[in-house]
Amino acid sequence: MKLFTTLLMVCCIQMMNGQDAHTGIFDKSADIGKPKSAGSTRYDPASQTYYLKGAGFNIWFNRDEFQYVYKKIGGDFIVTADFAFLGDKGNGHKKIGWMLRESLDEGAASYNATTHGDGLTVLQWRPLRGAYMRDPEDEIFFPKKSVFKTIQMERIGKRITMRVANWGEPLQEVGSTDMFAMKDSVFVGLFICSHDSNKIEEAKIWNVRIDKPVMNKYGPNPQVKIPAFTGVLGCRMETMDVFSGERKIIHQSAGKFEAPNWMPGGKNLLFNEKGGIYTIPAEGGTPVKLNTGALDNNNNDHGISFNGKMLAISHQRVGLPGGGSTVYVLPLAGGEPKLITQQTPSYWHGWSPDGKEVTVVGQRKGSNIYNLYKVAVDNGNETALTNNTEGHVDGPEYSPDGKFIYYNANRTGTMQIWRMKPDGSSKEQLTFDERHNWFPHISPDGKWMVYISFPNDIEPNGHPSYQKVTLNLMPVAGGAPRVIAYLYGGQGTINVNSWSPDSKHIAFVSNSE
Repeated sequence: MKLFTTLLMVCCIQMMNGQDAHTGIFDKSADIGKPKSAGSTRYDPASQTYYLKGAGFNIWFNRDEFQYVYKKIGGDFIVTADFAFLGDKGNGHKKIGWMLRESLDEGAASYNATTHGDGLTVLQWRPLRGAYMRDPEDEIFFPKKSVFKTIQMERIGKRITMRVANWGEPLQEVGSTDMFAMKDSVFVGLFICSHDSNKIEEAKIWNVRIDKPVMNKYGPNPQVKIPAFTGVLGCRMETMDVFSGERKIIHQSAGKFEAPNWMPGGKNLLFNEKGGIYTIPAEGGTPVKLNTGALDNNNNDHGISFNGKMLAISHQRVGLPGGGSTVYVLPLAGGEPKLITQQTPSYWHGWSPDGKEVTVVGQRKGSNIYNLYKVAVDNGNETALTNNTEGHVDGPEYSPDGKFIYYNANRTGTMQIWRMKPDGSSKEQLTFDERHNWFPHISPDGKWMVYISFPNDIEPNGHPSYQKVTLNLMPVAGGAPRVIAYLYGGQGTINVNSWSPDSKHIAFVSNSE
């Protein structure tokens, strides 16, 4: 009876997560083209990792043989995952990657974002059933380079694009083409082919994400502006090891939630949803609403004091300037909040290490310009840290040693990461690139900074939802940033500090239909 109960609980959890024990987020797995040796797919729900074994003579000419785990998708999508071959070297032409396929027929039209055992990385396609595979990039592949870890395939309208990256690098475009003849609803999934009919190869595939994007600004023709998407996409709460890049989804919803904080002790996270503040186990589970007294319209700017005893929240008061966001503090265990900022809008972003001050971004005296302020917790007295001549500013956060306040500012046409001394002096720019970088967060050990990076085609002073963004990691002592996650998100992804107490993990929110 005990065993039956345990199995029933496991099945229920898998059903709740919409994941099958063998194929995870995909519908089915199969050998395509009847390879001589049968392949298989195994999904490990604990690590959210896929293990594919497959044989097959090739994925080429006018027919294919390989192992495939797939689901049917219509419309636009972005699929991203990390790949690695397991076992010995094998045939240099063995293949792994993402595949879009019109049917499960061996000669079906298909588009394949693939990397080979010898490092050949290419977008290849068969435009019509039974046609020979096309591969115009085979003269411009990345020569003598190891197999790329990250492979991404994107379909927007009729356009298919392949991108790749190695750990810490931005995605690079490999190639793109139009799929005019293929229908909208297609099979999309992971594949492996050994390029040797007598041998089975194995691959490990992790950080698998299928994102259904929305058009925020432009359609397939970049010159034609379309109305911005005004709906809500589903949310995934993820945790990630910042030094390996391994990610885990711990909570999902069709509705909107935002901005996780990692709580003291490392066992729970805190986040906002529908105006409430909730906690959830770091390994996943049922969210529990925190008592915030009469405040029931809280936004995504909230965080925990360095001593782990107090919580700051930003609550929207109705009928006040700028939406009425106001900063309050209360015990982390819950209770009646204390008002800190009289003027609105005020958005919390940081605690001083001694807990005596909070840092906020706000508009004052009828101005539509945002500036940064320190506010005393005991009496609400404000000290301005920036002035209206410094461009748009946001995200002020103390370092754990109290020596600096980190923030983002648009002083030169792109949003970049800056820091200053706690009195507002000695402002120093830290990032220098063409993207728009927001919300610097310093690890508890003071060694690392993580921030979100937006594409350069957005408004620099905005941090909109539903964008192709990256999370970047940078040494506080100095050094180049490196990309640690590629995701679809933006507003609400990492607005506030979400480092784990051990300075090894972060939490964030990604979005998809």
